[in-house]
Amino acid sequence: MKNIIVRDVRDLGIRFQNNPNRVVGMDGAYSIQIGNKILWFFGDTLIGERTEGESLWYPGGEKIGHQNMAGTGKIEEMLTNTALLVSLGTGMNPLQDFNFIERDALRLKQLIPYLAEEDPDQYRIWCSHGIQLEEKIYLYYQKVEMLAEGDVLPVNFRMIGSGLATGNGTNWDFKRIMFNDQTLFWNEQQPQFATSVLNDIDNNGFVYCYGVLKNPEGIQQCYIARVKPEKIASRSSYEYLVTENNSWEHNIKNAQVIFEGMPNELSVSFNKHLNSYLAVHSLDLTGKIVARTAPKPWGPWSDYTELYQVNVERTIDLPYPVLIYAGKEHPELSEDNGRILYITYIEFEEYFPHLIKIELA
Repeated sequence: MKNIIVRDVRDLGIRFQNNPNRVVGMDGAYSIQIGNKILWFFGDTLIGERTEGESLWYPGGEKIGHQNMAGTGKIEEMLTNTALLVSLGTGMNPLQDFNFIERDALRLKQLIPYLAEEDPDQYRIWCSHGIQLEEKIYLYYQKVEMLAEGDVLPVNFRMIGSGLATGNGTNWDFKRIMFNDQTLFWNEQQPQFATSVLNDIDNNGFVYCYGVLKNPEGIQQCYIARVKPEKIASRSSYEYLVTENNSWEHNIKNAQVIFEGMPNELSVSFNKHLNSYLAVHSLDLTGKIVARTAPKPWGPWSDYTELYQVNVERTIDLPYPVLIYAGKEHPELSEDNGRILYITYIEFEEYFPHLIKIELA
């Protein structure tokens, strides 16, 4: 395992806010290389206007509640997952040239649509990571039920499970893949794969999927699954790490924790500069973005190294603490064999991907 030493950090600010589609915020922000483009896949996406000096989540000073936000304040439409394309390459100020995927002129497309029985006021279909294999694009997603009551946060939900959808980059129509007559691959009592997907076919012959599950003490813990690329759409073909010495089983009940501490999302990639696998994630809700290394996709994983501490000064008083989450690396943007990293996170009030450039020693 390699030591991670941060040489320089630059805050490049929020991305994608200047757009003709009137998008005023979205989270998630997963990236997948699709040919010579990068597909960015988002969760809840808000379209309309912001009210100056007012929180998106407390229009008129009132908590938004669980319902779809269309018609709340100046929000005209809310989609539960969306995407955009950017050209491969970085330059001095990356991610400036982009186009949202649209259903018609300037109107965004929801890549994984609702089913007829899913009420948008009750359910959300949130993005996870994905991968392109030959001509098909596979997108993992999470299905959640929105709750009218909950803790101090303005939005509360219950995890129902996670699944996989497939489509293509021509018409961007995605269809959920079935397992045992259900649309979900994993239920709420199982790790929610795949919050990160690692294409390691050339090295180990597998696609590795990382999933997160909260233990009884409330700690978010990460697990790993693997599948042959030609079997990715077959839920019964996934295997789970059950011991540290690279033993795998199809029985998910025996899956072993590989590390912990992320809210939910993370990234895992092979970093040539470190000659190690690199995992990046938010550290709980502390505002820290951290990284770990491992010699193999399954570990053993090092303790975390802090890459960046997000500090936020609010301009308005709000009844919930600062919420920073979704920290992850975007290896498609990396430079100098991974010595220079690009990382995003989401601050809930800002509600756009915030880009950080990390230079390692």
